[in-house]
Amino acid sequence: MNAGRSFIEMTINGEKRTVQAPPMKRLLDVLREDLHLTGTKEGCGEGECGSCSVRMNGELVNSCLVPVLQAEGASIQTVEGLASNGKLHPLQQAFLDCGGAQCGICTPGMLMAATQLLAHNPHPSMAEIREGLAGNLCRCTGFIRIFESVIAAAAQDVEQQAQETPHAR
Repeated sequence: MNAGRSFIEMTINGEKRTVQAPPMKRLLDVLREDLHLTGTKEGCGEGECGSCSVRMNGELVNSCLVPVLQAEGASIQTVEGLASNGKLHPLQQAFLDCGGAQCGICTPGMLMAATQLLAHNPHPSMAEIREGLAGNLCRCTGFIRIFESVIAAAAQDVEQQAQETPHAR
């Protein structure tokens, strides 16, 4: 018997998926429990910490606040969707290289917030990085290495673009 359950279709990390779940089940729980995408973390369950951040239809959302029914037909990107063909996304690599990933609870949300920031502002200032990540809390040590990771990823993007652009002679 499937009373109270709905079929919800959405695209997760570029793949069409259908889940059967109660319509008010949190997107966070569907991702973790039903789809086994455990990269998205629960920190507070109240939309205050940002650990559960995902991109839904190009907007950063706290998945702990989104009923799965609201994700019907949506395109959702989780932290698992950042890496491509076995290669870390430049932000993931920068977090690794710069020590931005600490205990790991805030890291997925920070990565998703930074992805959102760089998608709209590929060369942010430190103030813009602070503002872009303001909805994400880190309880370990502080934000400096996280901010440095975003700066490094943005700089890598500039360097990569320069290498791909033919030089005028």
